[in-house]
Amino acid sequence: MKCKALLGALFLLLLLPHTSIHAAENEVLKKSPEQLIEPHYRLILNEWERNNIDSTVQFERAISPTSFENIDEDQLLSDSESYGYGDRVVYWDNDETVSLKVEVDKAGLYEIGFDYFPLGDLLMPIEGAIKVNGEYPYFESRRIVFPVNWENETKKFRTDRHGNEIIPNQQPIKEWNHIKAADTNHYYSRPLKFYLEEGENTLSLTNLRGEMLLGKVSITSPEDVPDYEEYIGSTDETAVSGLQTYEAEHPLKKNSSYIRPVATDKVSIVPYDSKRLLLNSFGGESWSESGQTVTWEINAEEEGYHHLSFKAFNNKSTGAPVFRTLLLNGSLPFKEVEHYRFNNSKKWYNETFSDENGNPYLFYLKKGKNTLTLKADASPFGRTIFTIDEVMKGIEDLSLSIRKLTGNQLDQNRDWNISGYIPGIEEKLNKWAELLEKENDYLEEVSGGQESTESVSLQISADKLISLSENSDEIPYRLSELSEGSNSAAQLLGKLMIDLQKQPLLLDRFYIHGEQELPEVSAGIFAKLKNTVTNFIQSFSGENLATTEVEEGTIEVWVNRPRQYVDLLQNMLDQKFTPETGIKVKLSLMPDERKLILASAANSQPDLALGISNWLPYELAIRGAAVDLRQFEDFPEVGQQFSPGAFLPLIVDEEIYALPETQDFFVQYYRKDILNSLDIPVPDTWNDVVNILPELQRYGMNYYTPIAGAVAFKPFQATAPYIYQFGGDLYKEDGIGTRIDSEESLSGIQFMTELNTIYSTPLQVPNFYNHFRYSTLPIGIGSFNEFVQLTAAAPEISGWWDISLHPGVKQKDGSVDRWATGSAQASMVFEGDHKNEAWQVLKWWMSEETQTEFARNLQTQYGPEYMWNTANLNAFSQLPWPENFKETILAQWEYLREVPKTPYSYMVEREISNVWNEVVFDGENARSAVDDSVVTIDREMRRKLEEFGYIENGKVVKPYRIPTIEKVERWLESDDEK
Repeated sequence: MKCKALLGALFLLLLLPHTSIHAAENEVLKKSPEQLIEPHYRLILNEWERNNIDSTVQFERAISPTSFENIDEDQLLSDSESYGYGDRVVYWDNDETVSLKVEVDKAGLYEIGFDYFPLGDLLMPIEGAIKVNGEYPYFESRRIVFPVNWENETKKFRTDRHGNEIIPNQQPIKEWNHIKAADTNHYYSRPLKFYLEEGENTLSLTNLRGEMLLGKVSITSPEDVPDYEEYIGSTDETAVSGLQTYEAEHPLKKNSSYIRPVATDKVSIVPYDSKRLLLNSFGGESWSESGQTVTWEINAEEEGYHHLSFKAFNNKSTGAPVFRTLLLNGSLPFKEVEHYRFNNSKKWYNETFSDENGNPYLFYLKKGKNTLTLKADASPFGRTIFTIDEVMKGIEDLSLSIRKLTGNQLDQNRDWNISGYIPGIEEKLNKWAELLEKENDYLEEVSGGQESTESVSLQISADKLISLSENSDEIPYRLSELSEGSNSAAQLLGKLMIDLQKQPLLLDRFYIHGEQELPEVSAGIFAKLKNTVTNFIQSFSGENLATTEVEEGTIEVWVNRPRQYVDLLQNMLDQKFTPETGIKVKLSLMPDERKLILASAANSQPDLALGISNWLPYELAIRGAAVDLRQFEDFPEVGQQFSPGAFLPLIVDEEIYALPETQDFFVQYYRKDILNSLDIPVPDTWNDVVNILPELQRYGMNYYTPIAGAVAFKPFQATAPYIYQFGGDLYKEDGIGTRIDSEESLSGIQFMTELNTIYSTPLQVPNFYNHFRYSTLPIGIGSFNEFVQLTAAAPEISGWWDISLHPGVKQKDGSVDRWATGSAQASMVFEGDHKNEAWQVLKWWMSEETQTEFARNLQTQYGPEYMWNTANLNAFSQLPWPENFKETILAQWEYLREVPKTPYSYMVEREISNVWNEVVFDGENARSAVDDSVVTIDREMRRKLEEFGYIENGKVVKPYRIPTIEKVERWLESDDEK
């Protein structure tokens, strides 16, 4: 009897995992993050097609701003304030919503257009969201972008000190525009369609970001575009005679400020000069985003039909073609040029717009001024991108289920019956592989048979999935092939998605012409030979690297940043600083900042170093190579522009050896749409975070902390905030020992580990940005890096995420301690004959005016991802970022507390990391682990302090004073404040 009972219990135990796994999966399926938001546009299009819902007959109606609802009288501006619109307009910004009624005779699909006039700074896009009858019809309607056109400030390119042409500053063109609501990723070539009921409908437009004047809103039936035969008609027209040449680097306007001219150093490109760099081509990588448009003005000498040809270069690294949409005078002339292919080539070539058989198209131009527009177009790859996205989400869900099943700890001696726990897994893998193979066939077709790494990646991914389906029980040991590792199917598909979206194209010039031959693409052999010899001779001349000689009396500055940063700053110095002060400055690229230590030892250091890591000034200062900035009389005035907590790692004893240059921040990122759907409040304290975790986890989501973003080693930026917020500290006041074993510090460490051991926050997250986009981690703590990624590379959720202050610990007086790290790069002056002049350069560089101008020019010339997180607080408040974000970041910087440097700080950092690993992975008691670490830290502390003369023969001969925020604030007080 006992034996039967035992067998029965064992049978139930074997059943239990199977049942619980399915229960957990069903719970997630019932309440997945995707169900909290609207379906995507492609799914709605498919549904409309299945239900035979189509466009209506010709329809057009314009709604005047005077008919808008939900607007205050002060929003409705008069005709005289409309910037020439000729009617009253609405001022639209700051999350405001305007509504309007429209009546249609027949239910069906319509397009919505807007007249608008952009206002404000305009570096960040103007965005809105559209509701129809109180609902978002699909996810893409949550973000509609209103583009701004840009132009060069000057028609002629200026030159730098070497005679090389430099990229001109950009300025927005403030003019009335008209657009139809479109998908912001531009995966669809035509405007978005909206279903309207027969009779009255309500449309609502809500501001997400930016400001503009809003004119009439038009509701129209979708436009019919003719094919080429319809466009050209039955006429026997031939192209007019003549040849007109236009240089591509001189466009009339563009809808991205950072589509820029390029200096192509090849004799075949026009114009060319062997002695200096000319901006002689246009586009390339800066013109790769789908939807980016460039417009040129052309002056047709006579009315009639013309051929269009472009001298182009598409050397996309994947070997794939790129696509452009051609518009004449703002309109698409015929369907065949909606997705025109520029084939991949290693050489420049003339591309005459032609049909598949090579017959050139004819384009009608009126006599005089016309506009020609090319738009980057990734829409031919849209369906492939959607399929990849679907497969990747499936792989992620499957991997999560397997990790839950195996406990993320694999026993190589255990056999798994995966299909028993996850029924249908083989069919699922084969289905994904079939989808990928189908898309591979489509890619080859749309690419005109050109082989590319995109198609190869698709096939490899499909092969991996098929292989895994044939041996599904081995998947727990082969996750590196499925989702983990650089060669996994998921990683290959993720990179492929990015590659497919990029559409770079470099242009030299274009021609409006008749039947005559075009100029040769390449220069002659003698011109190439002459250029090769000239370049060889010139290669022995100087270059702006940190190894070249500097003229006597010139301040030498080494910069640890990419070339475009150095070039921009050098031009600013030459145009502004040197004329004002008479001090000549030469910037040099610094390939490796660690060479500063070697240069200092060899007495060949520069006068000033910019963009170096915040630990480096300390290492140089403690060896006597750096200048104490407190010796300069005006240092307090300069220092007041920065967060006091950012100076802490730059201090040795009572001396400050660098200025903060850039500044990081750690704030709480959250998805507004997800939290609103779940009715979850934005947490303010760690207790609030703990309280929302059960609801998040019930929906298969979680909360991200920087601990999960670090690998085995957990740096101070991930661990120190917990200690500081709980009232602890890392060092004793005299610097002789650590305080991580104090009750306050221990409480912080304990909570830091309990977030993982008790509250089940993620242990490891390779990329918070991706999980945030896909809603699996809709809230968490991120840095400046996440801010740049979400702002520049997550357009699908723009306007639907926000930031708040770092969660903290509530104090007895009701305040919340939110201490977090945040120091990034620094700038320092070296000992030498020119330290006073170097200080003048550093003051100018870190001034509010210079930092603001540099930040703006950097972003307008190189794109939104080139955000400059200046450490100058006054300059930061002037950056072209949304005001609500800046306010939150500045408020968090009031709690910036960087970790001070000591000779043994690396050991403190390492041991805190070891404590976390021991407690979380080995189940060690936190107190015991900390006590062991203190012994190790004290041993290293004594050794290092003896090395630098603070301890002799085991006795402290002088204290190592640990800097504090209060001490820095006293140093920065001006005479008026003392």
